[in-house]
Amino acid sequence: MSSEVLPSARRRPALFRLLPYVKPYWKQFTLILVLAPVGVLMAMAIPMLLGYVVDGPIADGDVLGVVGVALLILLAGTADSGVNFARRWMMSRITSIIEANIRFDLFDKLQALQMGFHKRWESGQLLSRIMSDLGLLRRFTSFGLLMLVMNTAQIIGVLTIMLVMYWQLGLTVLVLIIPVVIVTRILVGHSTRLSRKVQDATGDVASLSEESLHGVRVIRSFGRVRFAFDKFDEGAVRLRDLGVRRMNLSSVLWTLLEAFPNVLLVLVAGVASYAAAAGVLTLGQVVAFVTLLLSIAWPVGSLGFLLSFAGEAESAATRVSEVFDSEVTIVSGNKTIGDPQGRLELVDVEFQFDDADLPTLRGINLTIEPGETVALVGGTGSGKSTLVALIPRLLDVTGGQILLDGVDIRDLDLRQLRSLIGTAFEDPILFSMSARENLTLGRPDATDDEIAEAVRVARAEFVYDLPWGLDTRLGEQGLSLSGGQRQRLALARAILVGPKLLVLDDTLSALDIHTEAEVEEALKSTLVGVTGIVVAHRASTVLLADRVAMLVEGRIAHVGTHSELLASVPEYRELLSADYTIEPKLGEV
Repeated sequence: MSSEVLPSARRRPALFRLLPYVKPYWKQFTLILVLAPVGVLMAMAIPMLLGYVVDGPIADGDVLGVVGVALLILLAGTADSGVNFARRWMMSRITSIIEANIRFDLFDKLQALQMGFHKRWESGQLLSRIMSDLGLLRRFTSFGLLMLVMNTAQIIGVLTIMLVMYWQLGLTVLVLIIPVVIVTRILVGHSTRLSRKVQDATGDVASLSEESLHGVRVIRSFGRVRFAFDKFDEGAVRLRDLGVRRMNLSSVLWTLLEAFPNVLLVLVAGVASYAAAAGVLTLGQVVAFVTLLLSIAWPVGSLGFLLSFAGEAESAATRVSEVFDSEVTIVSGNKTIGDPQGRLELVDVEFQFDDADLPTLRGINLTIEPGETVALVGGTGSGKSTLVALIPRLLDVTGGQILLDGVDIRDLDLRQLRSLIGTAFEDPILFSMSARENLTLGRPDATDDEIAEAVRVARAEFVYDLPWGLDTRLGEQGLSLSGGQRQRLALARAILVGPKLLVLDDTLSALDIHTEAEVEEALKSTLVGVTGIVVAHRASTVLLADRVAMLVEGRIAHVGTHSELLASVPEYRELLSADYTIEPKLGEV
C-alpha cells in the first residue's frame, strides 16, 4: 500500500525536521559553510582579473604584469579546487554518518511500533524508506544542498557586480531572470509531487517483488507464474510511466535553464559591445561582463537538476518522517519483579483490532498458578493466537488487565517481561544466520550443554546432521528446512530461554504423529515448575495440560480438566474430532 501522509508531516518542510541529526556536527558544517564562499569568490575573481589584465598590462604591453595576473588567476583556480576538495571530503564523511544514524533510529522505531502498524504497512514500503529514501537524502545533503546554496550565491554575486559595473545591463539581466525563476518554481512543484508518486510506486514494486520471491513455491504449485508476472508488470509499468513523466518534466526544466544563459550571453555581448563602442565600457569591462556571464552558465543550468533533486529529497524526508511520526502505543513500564514466580491472571480482558467492528476477545477471566499448564482450545477464529500474543505484549489489551505475579504487565519493564516468557509460534520465523544463532536468539550466553538439552527436548537433533552442525547457516526464513524442522528449532529456542512462562502457539502442528509424541513426552519434564500456555488442536497436545480453557467466539466458555470437559461438554468432544470447525466472526482472529 502507498502510505498516507500524516498531518504532522505537513507543518514544516520535512528536511528541517531532520536537523537534530545535523546538530552534533555543527562545527564541521560551520567550517564547510565558511569554505563555501571562498570558492564562490574565487570563481567571481577570475573574470574580474581577466578584465583587469585586458585594460591594464595587455593594453600597456606589460609582459611582467600579464604574467603576474596569470599567476593570480592560477592561484585563484588552485585555491578554488583545494577548497572544493576539502569541502567535499568533509561533507561526504559527515553525511554518511548522519545517514547511518537516521537508519539506526528508523530501524529502532520500526522494532518498537506495535504489530498493528506492521499489519497496515507493506514491507516493501518500509524497506524503500530505510534504504533508498535515506540514500537519496545523503546524496542531496552531501552534494545537492551545498551546491544549490553556492550556485544561488554565485548568481546573486555576479548580478550584483554587473549592476555596479553597468547598472543598465545588470538590470536587464535581472528583469529577464524573474520570469525564469517563476516558471522554474512551478515546474519544481510539479516535479516534487511526481517524485513522491515515484517513491511510493518504488515501494509497491519492492513489496510485489518480495511477495513473489518468498512465495515462489506457492505460485509455481498453483500454476500462477503468468498471474504473478502480470501483477508485477502492472506495478513496474506504473513506476516506469511515472519515472518517464518526471524525467520529461525535468528535461523541460533543464532545457529552459541551459538555454537561458545562451540567450543572456548573446544579449550581454551585444549590449556590452554597443556600450564599448559608445565609450561607456572599456574592452576589459566587456571581457569581464562576458566572462562573468559564462561563469554562471553552469550554476544557472544546474539549478533545474538541483531543484528537482531538492524536491526528491523533500519527498524522501516526508516518507521517513511518516514512520517517525507513527505513535508507539506499546511502551515499557518501570516496574520489575524481584523474584518471578510465573503466576498469570487475566482479569476481564478485552481486545479489539483497530479495523474490526467487533472485539476479538471479551470478558476473559483466567488464573494460571506457577507451574500449572493450561491448554487453550477453540475453533478457527475463536481468538487463541490473539490471546497468547497479549501476554508478551505483542498486542496490548483494550480492556481489563493481565497480571504477572500481581503486577500489571503494562507497568513492567518490557525487557524483563519478555525475558521471562519463551514463545514458540505456529508459523516459526527463523533468520538467515547459523542454527546456533537462531537457537540462542533469546539467550546469547547459553552454554553448549544447555543448547543440547533444549535440542533434545524439542527433538531437533537433526541440527547436528547439517553440513557444519550448529554452525550451518540456514537459508532466508529457514526455508532450507522442512516445516517440522523449523517448528522443532523454534520450540528449542523458546525452551532455551529458561522462561517462567512458556507459550506454545500450536507449535507442534507440522510434526508427524510419531515425532509429536516424542516431543510431548520430553515436554512433560520441561513444563514442571514452568507456567505453561499451550494452544492445542489435538487431544494428544491437550494431555500436556493440567487444565483446559475452551474459547468460543472470543469468550472462555468452559474451564476444566480434559476428562471433565470430555464428559460434560459436547462441543469440546466435537472440537477435538477431525471434522469439526467453527465459522469465525467478522474481526476475529
